[in-house]
Amino acid sequence: MNKDICVPCENGFVNIRVGAIILKDGKFLMAGNNRSPEYMYSVGGRIKFGETAEEAVVREVFEETGVKMEIDRLGFIHENFFYGDSDTKRGKLIYEISFFFYMKVPENFEPISNSFTEDGHKEFLRWISPDDPVRYFPEFFRTELLKPQNGVKHFITDNR
Repeated sequence: MNKDICVPCENGFVNIRVGAIILKDGKFLMAGNNRSPEYMYSVGGRIKFGETAEEAVVREVFEETGVKMEIDRLGFIHENFFYGDSDTKRGKLIYEISFFFYMKVPENFEPISNSFTEDGHKEFLRWISPDDPVRYFPEFFRTELLKPQNGVKHFITDNR
């Protein structure tokens, strides 16, 4: 099996990731886990070496929701600098490049979460609205998903 694209670099890591934008009834689907239930993150994960971003997002959506979805379009590219909080990356600087894709959501979509984080914590799914006070990442979803537009936007977040 191909490995996730998470490459050590000096004292940190470079991640290449995909995220799914799954919209329904004015809300979007986010994931969380029992290690850090105080914040949510986009459905998705790292691209595996040898797969395209499109292949990765379809695979990740299936792994995290149990439903195979088609891609509608690429919506955002996000460069993100942050410090890791997982067991193996705690306190290490991470430079992450993410591709966020709008997905074609089936009418009868009922997601089921059976996934785990890289360090073995059970994940869960939750529908949230942009004004939900819960902390979620990426933060630009809070404004950008209110009025989805065509085209691709590029964001940079630097929390060094």
